[in-house]
Amino acid sequence: MEAEKTKTEEIKDEAKDLVSDIGDFLETYYQLITITLAKKSIDIASSIINFVIIAFLSLMFVSFVGFGLALWLGTVVGSRAGGFFITAGLYLVIMILIVVMRKKLIFPFLRNLLTEKMYE
Repeated sequence: MEAEKTKTEEIKDEAKDLVSDIGDFLETYYQLITITLAKKSIDIASSIINFVIIAFLSLMFVSFVGFGLALWLGTVVGSRAGGFFITAGLYLVIMILIVVMRKKLIFPFLRNLLTEKMYE
C-alpha cells in the first residue's frame, strides 16, 4: 500500500513540476513576443521618422529648385510672372502624372515597403 502512495506522490510531484515548467515556458514566450513586438515597433517608428526627414528635405530642395527655375525662366521669357506660371504648369503636369500612376506604381511600392518592414 505504501508503494502505491509513493508512486502517487511521485506522479503528483512530477505533475507539479510539469505545471511549473509550462508556466515558465509561457512566461518566456510572452517575453519573447513582447520584445519582438517592441523591436518591430521601433523599426517602423524609425522608418517613419526617417521618411519624414527625407520628405521635408526633398520638399525644401524642390521648392528652391522650382523658385530658381521660375526666376531663370522669367528672365528667359522676359516676364517674371511668366516664368512662375511655366514652372507651376510643369509641377501641375508632374502632379497629374503621379495621380494617374498612383495605383500602378505608388501604392504597390508603399505596400511592398511596409510589408517588408513588418517582416524584417
